[in-house]
Amino acid sequence: MTTYDVIRHFHFEYDFLACLHDKRYRQSIFTFYVAAVIIIVLDITLLILVLLLIGRFLFAPLCVLSFLAYNLFKLIKPIDIVERFLQNQKALSPSRYTYNEIITITSNFKEKLGQGGFGSVYKGRIHGNFLVAVKMLGKSMGDGEDFINEVSTIGMIHHVNVVQLVGFCVEGSYRALVYEYMANGSLDKYIFNSNKANRFLNMEKLLEIAKSVAKGLHYLHQGCNMGILHFDIKPHNILLDHKFTPKISDFGLAKLHPKGHSLVSISAARGTIGYIAPELISRSFGTISHKSDVYSFGMLLMDMAGGRRHADLKADDSSQVYYPSWIYDKLKKMEMSKNFEIFEIDDLERKLCKVGLSCIQTRPIDRPSMINVLEMLEADVDSLQMPPKPFFSSSDPVSSIYFSMDYSESELSISL
Repeated sequence: MTTYDVIRHFHFEYDFLACLHDKRYRQSIFTFYVAAVIIIVLDITLLILVLLLIGRFLFAPLCVLSFLAYNLFKLIKPIDIVERFLQNQKALSPSRYTYNEIITITSNFKEKLGQGGFGSVYKGRIHGNFLVAVKMLGKSMGDGEDFINEVSTIGMIHHVNVVQLVGFCVEGSYRALVYEYMANGSLDKYIFNSNKANRFLNMEKLLEIAKSVAKGLHYLHQGCNMGILHFDIKPHNILLDHKFTPKISDFGLAKLHPKGHSLVSISAARGTIGYIAPELISRSFGTISHKSDVYSFGMLLMDMAGGRRHADLKADDSSQVYYPSWIYDKLKKMEMSKNFEIFEIDDLERKLCKVGLSCIQTRPIDRPSMINVLEMLEADVDSLQMPPKPFFSSSDPVSSIYFSMDYSESELSISL
């Protein structure tokens, strides 16, 4: 039935009722009303039948299709979630490269960035223009424990102050680690200059770097699912990107441990002479924990403040050979005299030194946590209490060990 037929139908009914209502043909008003009611009932019945037919042949299939589509969506949605998760994991997790791919990435090891006991580092590119640093590990890396530590720890970390591991290579005797490229190299290139006027980084920038490194360490200790102890915090392992944003690197000595456990068990001392915590040399000083990294961070702060290594054997004044001891005595005199101007130490250097001295307390229990260190670095220097003096003189147990060792930043591995 077309629209035209429907119009004709209602037009006929209208004419019929009009005829009954006309006085010339009307026999009874009752007949008119009966006819009108019958027509209305028939029209309503017809309308219901039409709606039923439309529902049967149009709405019913639409409902069935909607139901099937909904169930299909419910079936596909979990698959999409899993696929999306896997894609994200692939993007976040380090990629495995073949040795031929490493050759391509580094343009056949064309540009060498550095050399160390671990091997050589080369500049490379992936995906066209993304710069990376490729660390080719030498055969001296042993049974691969350092390699496993690096991939298993840094591979799951994503923090602005921790260097990103992009990928790795294990093929035959070849082992390589691919990191994001850090344009400005390591921090040690910029801080070891006792002449403050010639420093490339001013104290404001050094304080900013110190805060960022502290945030990275706090994340390692408390922000990951498993706590991560770095065990080798030193200027050489703090890398700087093109904006001089610091990132903690080199997790070859790192160790995972449950965050709820304060005691960490290791079979050998690990770290670098001059930055290694006393308890890593002898358990008589205390238990190994995240406070061992706090100690190393404190030594890093002392480097940044003083501009020279802890045992600068070339120092003109023998009293300045061990900078933490020398600066402690100087700060103590400043605290007593309250006349800071005559000592030529600005507030930012004082802050770094005070926080650093708090971090290098001999007993781990006396050191602050990294979150407390951050609060101290944010605070006003005059609000910071002068910490107790740690063992510094060569007659003390810890210092006698330090002064008898070579300060060439060699890594320490002593069986305990």
